[in-house]
Amino acid sequence: MNFKETGLKWLWLAVLMIIVDQVTKQWVVASMDLYQSIDILPFFNLTYVHNTGAAFSFLADAGGWQRWFFSAIAVGVSTLLVIWMAKAKPEERLICISYALIISGALGNLIDRLAFGYVIDFLDFHLAGHSWPAFNIADSAIFVGAALMIYEAFTNDEEAEKKSAN
Repeated sequence: MNFKETGLKWLWLAVLMIIVDQVTKQWVVASMDLYQSIDILPFFNLTYVHNTGAAFSFLADAGGWQRWFFSAIAVGVSTLLVIWMAKAKPEERLICISYALIISGALGNLIDRLAFGYVIDFLDFHLAGHSWPAFNIADSAIFVGAALMIYEAFTNDEEAEKKSAN
């Protein structure tokens, strides 16, 4: 089967997002001190932190084993999504884009975990005295990819019902 006849043709998006993620993280490391915070907007700062856990620092204080656990999950999920992309039809763009975004986020954070033992986070949103945990471009890609996957699941079912009714 030809590469362009599968969803694998969307892997370029994963590569692009990994590059954007790694470049932004290295820019933060090169231009900021750890825990330094720069006010950008009334609700947004750039704040350089290390996260040894997962989303919202889940298991950050678990003693080190979580590095390998989250690394294994990233490799497993990415492998599964690449297999699903290979089986997808080229016209299934939305689901392939969502897979590519999730892959890029998983591998972007995996690079950090393997290289440093932690993930570099720096996007810090806060509002009315409430602050969300800092995150990065890779986390954003995972979130957007998952949201697109959920959206596609609902809209794909509706399209299938319309086709079967005709």
